Amino acid sequence: MKKILLVDDEDSIQLLYREELEEEGYTVHSAMTGEEALEKLESVNPDLIILDINMPGMNGIEALRRIKEINPAVPVILCSAYQEFKQDLASWASEEYIVKSANLDELKAAVKKYLP
Repeated sequence: MKKILLVDDEDSIQLLYREELEEEGYTVHSAMTGEEALEKLESVNPDLIILDINMPGMNGIEALRRIKEINPAVPVILCSAYQEFKQDLASWASEEYIVKSANLDELKAAVKKYLP
């Protein structure tokens, strides 16, 4: 089974995304912060990362930069409630940028694109 590292500081998002992605057949590992994501990057060795931007401590843009330094091949989907981050040049290092929504079809389609 393909492994996804889900990085988001909101419990409700963690729960919703985990349920939806596990129903699709993926194994989901969680991290609540950018720092925790970096710690889990090597132990989990995810096939894909879903990364929130607005988190306490290290934000998702900085976490993305560090993740790509460690493992440039791992696909990262930035997922944020704030559309304005899409304009940030640093977010362009991600494979996808999705604005959070109650409808997870766009997120699931992006995951399937990178984890066929």
